[in-house]
Amino acid sequence: MNPSDTSPTRESLLPELRRALDLAAGRARLVLERYPNYLPMYTVGGKWGHEGERWTHWCEGFFPGILWLLHRATGDETWLGPARSLSRRLEPRQHDRAVHDLGFLFFSTYLREYHLTAEPQLRNVLIQAGRTLALRRQQGGYLCSFLGPHSLFIDIMMNVGLVFWAARETGDQDLFRIAREHCRMTARHLVRGDGSTAHEGIFDVETGQFLRQSTQQGWRADSTWSRGLAWALYGFTTAHRLASGGSCVTPGEFLDVARRCADCYLRRVPASFVPPWDFDLPPEAPHLWDSSAAAITASGLWDLSEAVSDTGEQQRYRSAALAILQTLCTDAFLPLQRPEWEGILMHGVYHFHKGLGVDESVAWGDHFFVEALVKAIAGTSEAGW
Repeated sequence: MNPSDTSPTRESLLPELRRALDLAAGRARLVLERYPNYLPMYTVGGKWGHEGERWTHWCEGFFPGILWLLHRATGDETWLGPARSLSRRLEPRQHDRAVHDLGFLFFSTYLREYHLTAEPQLRNVLIQAGRTLALRRQQGGYLCSFLGPHSLFIDIMMNVGLVFWAARETGDQDLFRIAREHCRMTARHLVRGDGSTAHEGIFDVETGQFLRQSTQQGWRADSTWSRGLAWALYGFTTAHRLASGGSCVTPGEFLDVARRCADCYLRRVPASFVPPWDFDLPPEAPHLWDSSAAAITASGLWDLSEAVSDTGEQQRYRSAALAILQTLCTDAFLPLQRPEWEGILMHGVYHFHKGLGVDESVAWGDHFFVEALVKAIAGTSEAGW
């Protein structure tokens, strides 16, 4: 798919982007008023507050993250109180060794507040969370998933940046090494030669030897779960940015992986630029969109456009981000004419096989959509931080 043939300019799309951000603000206020102290995960029939199984607790930073983004984008200080109070509920989790998702929790909340205020205690929490995440390192050099020491998820590329951040802040070269090796193991075993990705890698916990690719959320072990590809594109771009200055990181090695993943997405995505929940679904499988994968990709492509040096690549990736946003800002994906729908972005998928959040709004889809909007409106990825 060549985005330059179909995507609008940023300037021409600004009215639609701002309309979408206004809708996001309205839905965020609805959640604050209708569901006090609630941290969304996925809707049921378009309604928040009815989630069943959560599988794991990884989404609690996304809604307060939206509130920080809305404050950043609008300057409206009424977002600050609820953003702070909901973020503070996460503070004990700086010591949480049960999940691999500390980057999701703290980058969307504490890092944004730290950039706003530079309060030392916020920095301390971020550093501790990075150190806690680094304790997941296994014999094979990877950070294991919440399922156990045998399991490596592509999702962890969205979280390993917290280890890099803590390393940069403290000068701790052991943390740099742990983060670097995780990225390399993920690139080696979960990113295929064509830029597609596996969801999970299985390892021998005694020797650290890689055994096979697997999946928890994709269609098959050898298929490309679209959200996993989006995590990889975004995560390797972030790793490239945060790894600079660390020891023994080859310049551009993580950027090259991000580019391969981006090119795979653009090569395989339909004309709408929104993918099905897995790129390799057989004809008999439900071909549902995953708008959350598109939102993550749009935000990651914006970052990638600023990370590459070639002007042609810059334009290609930015045009693709805008093409995705153009589709997501339509009535097909935004509940502009559906006031009863409480989420921001429709047609997301959490866990197809478990029947959780299928064809619903999902917290990360809403978050990364708002993040991509804020970046595109401001014209810089810095706005998302």
